[in-house]
Amino acid sequence: MRSLLLVGLLAPAMLSAQVRARTVGLAPGIFAPGPFNAITDVAGVRVGHATVSEGDSLRTGVTAIVPHGGDLYRERVPAALHVGNGFGKLLGVTQLRELGEVETPILLTCTLCIWPAGDALAQWMLQKPENSSVRSINPIVGETNDGQLNATRWRGGIGRAVVQALESANTGAVAEGSVGAGHGTVMFGWKGGIGTASRVLPASLGGHTVGVLVQGNYGGVLQMAGVPIGPLLGRYAFQRDVAPTRPGGAGGPGDAQAERGDGSCMIVIATDAPLLARNLERLGARAIMGLARTGSSASNGSGDYVLAFSTSPRVRRNPDAALSTNDELGNDAMSALFQAVTEATEEALYNALLMATPVSSRAGTVRPLPVDSVRTLLRARGIGR
Repeated sequence: MRSLLLVGLLAPAMLSAQVRARTVGLAPGIFAPGPFNAITDVAGVRVGHATVSEGDSLRTGVTAIVPHGGDLYRERVPAALHVGNGFGKLLGVTQLRELGEVETPILLTCTLCIWPAGDALAQWMLQKPENSSVRSINPIVGETNDGQLNATRWRGGIGRAVVQALESANTGAVAEGSVGAGHGTVMFGWKGGIGTASRVLPASLGGHTVGVLVQGNYGGVLQMAGVPIGPLLGRYAFQRDVAPTRPGGAGGPGDAQAERGDGSCMIVIATDAPLLARNLERLGARAIMGLARTGSSASNGSGDYVLAFSTSPRVRRNPDAALSTNDELGNDAMSALFQAVTEATEEALYNALLMATPVSSRAGTVRPLPVDSVRTLLRARGIGR
């Protein structure tokens, strides 16, 4: 069997017959998106994917987010973590929280892949000539459990995928759906994946950009712009319990195998606003509001993590500096950023669903959300086009 690694950051149309949220009229909120409506609208941020598909069982991948194009180890970016529900794993979290910064790119992958991915990221960083004297590195790797489609115990090809995702990372349009770390994920019983979106504040509110990238792999009761899409399409969490179709409470075929809303969601936020860890954590907390708008209740088995960082040169940190001086936004300036990140997170999650394509493995086939049905249901409520 030959491993097939597909490098991401291709034009979305090359990967999918699906559509982005705005094509069906879903444009949450009031602020405008950036040119690509992606996390890469934050200047300097790059994204790369490597999709791993081998045999009839391996369906996973790696997505890399690189905060800027400089020496990330010596120009560290302030960062923070907000945990919505902690049923999951995030490599490097204790140092991130202790120091309030990241010194490596951020990787997303499968649940049992974080250790080989972290090792590959550390090796990639340590092999850089400028890091020849570095004795410690703190790789940041997040995950969701793609075990419905993927043989998670296999973990083959992950080290190579990490290098490929990092070296292919680029600015511009970001591939979405069943690519990279989203290749094997499932959302609300339909195919999930990678999604991204952005918001740009008006000049009167600072003109800052907020970008979000998500790895969607969770459940619940899907809603879009308040329309109960999941119940209307007959697929939602706890369906067998609240709407049994046969004696004994056994639901029909549309109940998504009686799923309980479990899974996980990784949310990565980038902004060019000069923020330090305290306000970045506050920003991350508002992303959970965008997650909730899609119908998630952060079930017991869902690991919902938000990692936020600032790319502003005004707040970057040199580990050799004896004194750190930063110009950070004041608390009162945060409200518009809170609104922006809530909107961008909601739209990124819609994009993850709507851009996903079918993925099959030995376990079966998971199909995407039916776009035409969604469009019809939205139009019936006066939404979309």
